[in-house]
Amino acid sequence: MDDRGGSFVAVRRISQGLERGNTCHSTSAEVVAGSAAWLGRGLSCVCAQRRESDARPSFDLSPAQEECLLMLQSRIDVSYDCSIPEHQDALRALWNAAFPEEELRGLISEQWKDMGWQGKDPSTDFRGGGFISLENLLFFAKNFPKSFQDLLRKQEGDRSVWEYPFAVAGVNITFMLIQMLDLEAVKPRTLVGATFLKFLSESDLAFDLLYCITFKLMDHQWLSMRASYMDFN
Repeated sequence: MDDRGGSFVAVRRISQGLERGNTCHSTSAEVVAGSAAWLGRGLSCVCAQRRESDARPSFDLSPAQEECLLMLQSRIDVSYDCSIPEHQDALRALWNAAFPEEELRGLISEQWKDMGWQGKDPSTDFRGGGFISLENLLFFAKNFPKSFQDLLRKQEGDRSVWEYPFAVAGVNITFMLIQMLDLEAVKPRTLVGATFLKFLSESDLAFDLLYCITFKLMDHQWLSMRASYMDFN
C-alpha cells in the first residue's frame, strides 16, 4: 500500500543476509507496485491452481522456514492480557495512531466503540485473535496510516449506512488468516500454507503485510457486494 499516491502496493522485505542463510530477519526493502502484489498475487495464484481433492499433502520445511514458522507461532500463542503493561501500551498506541487528535480517557471507555470495538473494553474482543491481532492493527496504522485511516473512517466508495465494525473486522481477519494458512500446524498441509512460508522465510513481516493486504481486499469486496452490517458475518 502506497500512502503517497493512494495505490495499493505490498512492501517486500528482503534480508541482506539472504545469501548467507539468515532469511528470517529483514533489513532492506523493495516496493512492488500493483493491486495485492507479491503476497496477495502469489497466494491467489496458488489458490487458483489447487486441484479438487480431499488429500492434504505434507510439505517439508527448510531449517530457515521452520525457524520462521516457530517465531510466528510464538506470536500467535500469546493471548491478550490486560494486566500486562506491554499489552496496555500497545492498545494505547493503537488509539493514538487511530485518533491522534483525541485524548483517550482510559483503557475501558465508551470511546473505543468509535474504532469499532463491540463494547467499552476492547480486551474482550481479542479472544479469537490474541495479542497478534492487536500487533497487526498497530502495524497497519503505523506503516500505512493513510490506508488505515481510509478504512477506519470508511472514506472510500459508496458506503452503507450501517457499516462493518472496523476493529472487530481486524481481529477476525487475523484469526481467518491463521486458520486459512494452517499456521498452528507443525508444518504446512496445503500448497497455500507452504507458499506463504516461502514468503515468511524472506521476510519476518510477511504475515503483517498479508494482513494489511487482506484488510484492504476485504473492504473492496464489501463495497462490491454493497454489503451492510447484517452481512458482516
